[in-house]
Amino acid sequence: MPTARAIERARRDRKQGKSPSTQAGEFVREEIEKVRAGEHGVRSVKQAIAIGLSEARRAGVKLPASKTASAQTRRKAKQDSAAVGRKPSRKRAQATLKALRRESTSTVSRAALSKQAKTAAKISTFTSTRPAVTWWPRWPSTTRCRC
Repeated sequence: MPTARAIERARRDRKQGKSPSTQAGEFVREEIEKVRAGEHGVRSVKQAIAIGLSEARRAGVKLPASKTASAQTRRKAKQDSAAVGRKPSRKRAQATLKALRRESTSTVSRAALSKQAKTAAKISTFTSTRPAVTWWPRWPSTTRCRC
């Protein structure tokens, strides 16, 4: 469950006219803080981000799934958006927390977050700047310069 502080920050961002991703960033930040504090662990930085985005959607942030997301991720995002205000059952919440407590807390270190950000930026830049050509010519070896 997100804290009242994160919800308040997201509301303030929405009132200021900031984008849904900025509003959701508060929840992601809070999730990373929870892992660093040792409340629970995660397998990777991506998982911490996914948990934060899910909490944001359940708190009412109108955040759609990304264009490149898989069908499973899109379905989960839709499910989270529909669950605004609903609370998970006590048993399910405890089972989830128990599973997360078994995971490592070192996965959201400064270095791991930096590596994730760089990888995501590289992928994003590559997909937005590459030409929309599916066929690339293969030049015969005779065209090479033999100087």
